[in-house]
Amino acid sequence: MKPVPCPTASAPHAPRRRQLLAALGACALLAACASPQVGDYAAERPLLDLRSYFNGTVDAWGVFTDRSGKVVKRFTVVMDCRWEGDRGVLDEAFTYSDGSTQRRIWRLVRHADGRYSGTADDVVGSAEGQASGNAFNWRYTLALPVDGRVWEVQFDDWMYLMDERVMLNKAVMSKWGIRLGEVTLAFRRRAAS
Repeated sequence: MKPVPCPTASAPHAPRRRQLLAALGACALLAACASPQVGDYAAERPLLDLRSYFNGTVDAWGVFTDRSGKVVKRFTVVMDCRWEGDRGVLDEAFTYSDGSTQRRIWRLVRHADGRYSGTADDVVGSAEGQASGNAFNWRYTLALPVDGRVWEVQFDDWMYLMDERVMLNKAVMSKWGIRLGEVTLAFRRRAAS
């Protein structure tokens, strides 16, 4: 039996592999450059101030769609929101279409230049984001229970203020850079009583 030679850098396929890797790298770089930046919305109005919008009771209605766009879960949220200076608490009570419930309490801190950080019990580390114009974008890793296991999934979360009471939210969920699905929400602030 003849030994199988180990491929080396001088193997005939090595230049093609390097070209393929270079092309994939260029595509990734172009995709990153093409992504919207929160600063793109600096001139958009109304101006989003998280401390003003998430203050009092906010209701939300949402769906989770898988990669194919199929709605796999619907939910409602009632949020009790309050701020003391630059520190805020968003207490979210979720009710899902299958009857299950969940609670997430965000603890937010407003920093200079429209930046925010936030923590919650099921968020790995800290969420980091920035507001500009009518938009807010933040990214975080969520510990998500799925079929008896916990998966750490990344969220790229965008919010757009439509008027003083309505805000739309779209979040892309991914794992290892692979898009798993999207969460779409509509928020509505309750009128002050």
